[in-house]
Amino acid sequence: MKIKLLLLATLIVFSSCGGVKKYNEQIGKLHSPQELKDDVDAAYNQLKKYHPRLYQYTSKEVLNFKFDSLKQSIKTPLSSRDFYEKLSPVIASVRQGHLVISPPNIKRNRKERKEFREKAFSFYTMKFEYLDEKLWLINAMGKDTLLIGSEVLAVEDKSPKELIEKYNNLIASDGYNKTFYDGFVGSRFPGFYIKNNGFQDSIRITFKNTDSIFTQTILWKNKKDAETISKDSLAAGVGEKIAVKKLTKEEKKAKQIKKYNSKRGYIASTKEYTRTFSLIGTDSLTAYMKIRNFSNGNPDDFYEETFNTIDSLGITNMILDLRNNGGGSLAEIDDLYSYFTDSPYTLVRPSEVNTRTPFFPFLINNTNPGVVQGLAVLFSPVILTHNLLKTKKVDDTIYYRFKASKEHKPKPNNYKGNLYVLVNGNSFSASSILSTQLKGTNRATFVGQETGGAYNGTVAGLFKGYELPNSKVSLRIGMMQVETYYKVEPDGYGVPVDKEITPTRADREAQRDPEVEWVLNDIKIKG
Repeated sequence: MKIKLLLLATLIVFSSCGGVKKYNEQIGKLHSPQELKDDVDAAYNQLKKYHPRLYQYTSKEVLNFKFDSLKQSIKTPLSSRDFYEKLSPVIASVRQGHLVISPPNIKRNRKERKEFREKAFSFYTMKFEYLDEKLWLINAMGKDTLLIGSEVLAVEDKSPKELIEKYNNLIASDGYNKTFYDGFVGSRFPGFYIKNNGFQDSIRITFKNTDSIFTQTILWKNKKDAETISKDSLAAGVGEKIAVKKLTKEEKKAKQIKKYNSKRGYIASTKEYTRTFSLIGTDSLTAYMKIRNFSNGNPDDFYEETFNTIDSLGITNMILDLRNNGGGSLAEIDDLYSYFTDSPYTLVRPSEVNTRTPFFPFLINNTNPGVVQGLAVLFSPVILTHNLLKTKKVDDTIYYRFKASKEHKPKPNNYKGNLYVLVNGNSFSASSILSTQLKGTNRATFVGQETGGAYNGTVAGLFKGYELPNSKVSLRIGMMQVETYYKVEPDGYGVPVDKEITPTRADREAQRDPEVEWVLNDIKIKG
């Protein structure tokens, strides 16, 4: 038996190596026009099969024309990456921000993966902002902190403006919104650059700081050689430093840090917290809560602790900062909203789907590892029962019932004071759904820019991954229309603001936050 198991393990290793080699050869070659046309058809068929609102913003006739025109334009062989750049604008014309297309990347065998995991690339941890049609480095780690505040003049031989305009053409916001693009690509610039250029051993960036122009070559380094920052002092919010109290016993300190980090959702790669809370203002105390996303940590405990503090202090003015919040958990925003209302509420409507069993295409697809697909098959009776209980067909339309689509009660310690919500084009997905609920109930004053996510909802929830058979370009297709309880016309725009403010580079250089400053001044005026 031991010999058989050893032989099986050896066979798996060799077949894996062979599969990696075959895959890399596949994505490295030129594909014939017919192969690429077949991939175009495969992509469109997947969209028609799984996307519940494919023609919400672009008509069927127009979308048919775009896919047909793309096929007719392919007359010579193309690489996978060149094909990706042709297909992306057509996929983006669906105007659904959660619909993502990605070029293939090389695969690595086990030894190569191990070596790769031991290396770090500081470019990934850099944070950028695109303001005044220029790209600025706003945060970095280790020695790269010396570069913070610099303008990026070039990445290799391309200007940031040229690159961002190109990447904007390859993505979509929800509907017709315009605030999403520059902010989204700028804040995620390293990810977009690597995605669209593939793996590189190094990246050469030209910076400008005051009157000095210099070039920095960023290399992959062994993690043990990369500089780290202590967890005891981390940037958390506007003018706030979070310090973990030092304890006498190391074990007790580690336990406290773990609990503290869990509540706030510690982000190890950037040494930041997902959720922070502080008191700001001089004339009167104003609660300031910054939520970077709705995805990690233990939010229930954080919100309970925070609103208990607000209640005990009798605070009557609060800022909820959702700027650059790309979304996340529907359950978390449902829980958070329950602290902002004193009436029973429903967050979203039942979600339109194209199948009674949406969890199967989510789990069983050619982008998921074999072990995930195997487990899905093993537990298929449980998954099937769950899906059938959660879905219902009404007049030829299938709906999936989220927990958030049921009526919920407010929290006993709900906040009844004045609420200001800060948003911008990077406020997307779940943060836009929360904003819609607050806007629809006239619960808050909105400051900043129109949200990048649509007021009336978005197609997300579960995603079907699909790798095209020839080019290996992949799609991530949203399968659930997460529709907000409150709706407006016309459809396809974000949550509007009551006071529009667009930050400038001068604000950043002066370390000013114009949105927060406006809110504090408005609180002062209103007494």
